[in-house]
Amino acid sequence: MLRVLAVDDEPPALEELLYLLRADPRIEQAEGAADATEALRRISRAVEEAADAESRLDVVFLDIDMPGLNGLDTARLLAGFARPLAIVFVTAHEGFAVQAFDLKAVDYVLKPVRRERLAEAVRRASELVTAVASPPAQPAPGPVAVGHSISEVPSATAPSDEVIPVELGGLTRFIPVDQVLYAEAHGDYARLYTGSGSHLVRISLSALEERWGPRGFVRIHRRHLVALRAVQELQTESGNLTVRVGGELLAVSRRNTRELRELLVRRARGGATGE
Repeated sequence: MLRVLAVDDEPPALEELLYLLRADPRIEQAEGAADATEALRRISRAVEEAADAESRLDVVFLDIDMPGLNGLDTARLLAGFARPLAIVFVTAHEGFAVQAFDLKAVDYVLKPVRRERLAEAVRRASELVTAVASPPAQPAPGPVAVGHSISEVPSATAPSDEVIPVELGGLTRFIPVDQVLYAEAHGDYARLYTGSGSHLVRISLSALEERWGPRGFVRIHRRHLVALRAVQELQTESGNLTVRVGGELLAVSRRNTRELRELLVRRARGGATGE
């Protein structure tokens, strides 16, 4: 169960966000703060009283456009805490996605907030908090399913029929790599997104990039690895590039923008892309 803090300087928006959060059965407690200063004070107190379960905080839902310290400034300060909290940005602006994910945000939710979209953000935060709180045991050699993760993906060149074993509730599912639309970094874990859902696996995004590069996967950001075949469209706003993959908008870092455009052009012209 998560204990969360929502931060927004607009009372109606904060009340709506708290209402949705409190309705989620995975949320044990949701409190609100009207600005970054109040939020930092509460978070500092929670960190100081970490031994008290009633005072802990797990996730901060941050608005970006706030007077004084904005949400990005607040996230930078939180990164310096001894026990960093999971951060979900909740904003009306798409243009800050690159900066948000550079700060290792768990998710980036656009206003007006939809219940289903917020539930997805809570799920991502919950799994990350659980993974951090319960580090995996030393992996055994070879691919072994452990909880929601796999201990290792073999380092050999990926075969065309490669599958990823994922165990959930005692049931092992085998996910074909060709069904993966994109992967998202979660520390030493990665979340694989398919057209029917997502799965948290214990392998770094860098390892997946090396393994799946020949399969047409490309790094667009330190946080995301996408299948070129799954890119539906490109969007540019205020000089920032995003791609739509599987219905989600993903930020493209400036360092990866040129390579991505070139690969997509080559693919459109029928050139080789590694697949």
